[in-house]
Amino acid sequence: MDNVSSGKVKLRTNLADYPNTVALKTGALNSPLVEFDFCGPKTAHDGFKPMLRENAFDAGELAIVTFLQAFAYGKPYILLPAPISGRTQHHCIGYNSEFGDLNPKDIEGKKVGVRSYAQTTGLWVRGILQHEYGVDLDKVTWLTLDESHLAEYEDPSNCQRLPKGSKLAELLYAGEISAAILGNDMPDDPRIRTLIPDAIAEGKKWSAREQVVPINHMFVVHRDLAKNRPDVVAEIFRLLVESRAVSTSNALQPPFGLEANRKGIGLAIEWAFEQKIIPRRFSVDELFDETTAGLVP
Repeated sequence: MDNVSSGKVKLRTNLADYPNTVALKTGALNSPLVEFDFCGPKTAHDGFKPMLRENAFDAGELAIVTFLQAFAYGKPYILLPAPISGRTQHHCIGYNSEFGDLNPKDIEGKKVGVRSYAQTTGLWVRGILQHEYGVDLDKVTWLTLDESHLAEYEDPSNCQRLPKGSKLAELLYAGEISAAILGNDMPDDPRIRTLIPDAIAEGKKWSAREQVVPINHMFVVHRDLAKNRPDVVAEIFRLLVESRAVSTSNALQPPFGLEANRKGIGLAIEWAFEQKIIPRRFSVDELFDETTAGLVP
């Protein structure tokens, strides 16, 4: 961070390209208080590990589960009530129908692939399987490609790391795993079906009933910035709100604001604790400070 105590602040920022960030990233929106150095990788999650292990960024997006782990292990970041991405999640787990039909409960006793156990999409999918379809998550062997972004965290005992270079889609085609949490990487192949039947419609029904759009990534800032320049933090929030407001996308998104996201964040906390991703339940309020808790769109 440059000139953190006064004047215009330049922030090393990890933020990917989304419809709701275009105006911010192209410079269509600017500010006398803050300048963003968008030096993060094209794919935002590739920047999460450097952010938390190497202090590579002052601000940017962070997966909600990664933030919860960062909070648990004392990393110096504070949450803004500004979701950057979110979606329904029912459609994000698939199986290969060549090996027979599979229902959610059928994955008990079987192997299921996921990029990393602490991946946010994995959290939401597992929580939905547990709470909506009665799946005992402890009876599933979770095969992972990557470790957590947090060096301090170890996966639960029913996780196994796949050999380096493994690809979940290939393992699915070969029948070496029964299902895989693939998110946007689900193969466009008639053999691959969603584990949850009629998944898109079911996801919309769940979201409407629960009044929650599952959050993937939220915006965070370094605690030093929040402490020393609350005016800059408020300005960042204003820019994020305006950037979303001028987006042409009509995709379902989580709202801005603490109260509007209280239930969704609380659900992420509860499920992260249940799934052994965080060591204790946090209150939603302790994730924010005096500045960020009061930010409203």
